[in-house]
Amino acid sequence: MKHNKLSISLLKTEDAEALLAFERVNRKYFSSTLPDRGDDYFHLENITNIIASIEEEQKRDLCYMYTVRNSDEEIVGRVNLFSVVRGDMQSAELGYRIGEKHNRKGYGTAAAALAIREAFETHGLHRLYASTDPANIGSQIVLIKNRFQFTGRTPEYIQINEKWYDSIHFSLLRKDWKK
Repeated sequence: MKHNKLSISLLKTEDAEALLAFERVNRKYFSSTLPDRGDDYFHLENITNIIASIEEEQKRDLCYMYTVRNSDEEIVGRVNLFSVVRGDMQSAELGYRIGEKHNRKGYGTAAAALAIREAFETHGLHRLYASTDPANIGSQIVLIKNRFQFTGRTPEYIQINEKWYDSIHFSLLRKDWKK
């Protein structure tokens, strides 16, 4: 699926080398706002095995993990639909990360828009939700530009680098997205 100069595609084992390069370049940047993945993650064999597991989870409708690529086919980010719940809920959590050198170009907003379309049109979900650090204004802007509504705040929601951080929460219903 494409949006201007960006496209998203489901993560697959063929992406392992390019994804590993992307994650290595951005490790320090990402670990400033997200829990670090640990040294073991950053080996080709390990990341290939992780992607193979994700492919199985995607087949079982548990998650949908996408690479975000620019017009040169370079991975510039990731956008994910995870914690998929079917039955009475029909929901998933939206997550995204854009590489440091690609920030402030609208890529997060565009990638989220593509994943939201996939969530509602391809996967038939009813609701998406997302959480972010209250200090991460860029992430909040991504959500608000994509019609998410603020739903609340949880104190000491996540521990990063041995410190607890609050989280603010947003959600988007399919009917509100279509407006």
